[in-house]
Amino acid sequence: MRINAFSLAFRQPDSASESKMKFETLEIKGCFLIKPTITRDERGFFIKPFVASEFQAKSLKTNFVEYYYSRSKRKVIRGMHIQSPPHDYSKLVSCISGVVIDVLLDLRKNSDYGRYLSIELSMKNGHTLYIPQGVAHGFMVKSRSATMLYNVTSEYKPDKDIGIKWDSFGFDWSIQDPIISERDRSFATFQRFITPF
Repeated sequence: MRINAFSLAFRQPDSASESKMKFETLEIKGCFLIKPTITRDERGFFIKPFVASEFQAKSLKTNFVEYYYSRSKRKVIRGMHIQSPPHDYSKLVSCISGVVIDVLLDLRKNSDYGRYLSIELSMKNGHTLYIPQGVAHGFMVKSRSATMLYNVTSEYKPDKDIGIKWDSFGFDWSIQDPIISERDRSFATFQRFITPF
């Protein structure tokens, strides 16, 4: 019997064939913290952060059309980012190396406008955040560096790419001298922001 070495090397662990994701409802409506099963053995670990059927069973969007990742060093803050209608998107984010504090801010008129929350994401805990349309997203890097993976349901449109100034909506980042891009520093404050959501 001939064995395909490539198939053997990249075969999923048997215990990972059946996903056992836990979806935790967060304080901001429509946001979920997803805790997938982490399978560990002598080679390392295996994580399956997305299964379309399980997301659909929770009425979450699965039509992701772009994915990308960012690498950031300690004390970097990125945010608070969002894309305006009609190109607004739902977003799935994971930290695939390092540790970050992930921050969400509700900008929807008919929701709990202005509510924010934070969650620690890391390679070690394997957690993923589902962020619906109308909720801004940002994060701060706690580790030496961190890599964030994003999946979004609408393609990037520069003229619809907007945001909220990171230090204007009440969240305590507990950091001095953060590293922030000029673009992110130029965002409108929460008090001046006119929501399109």
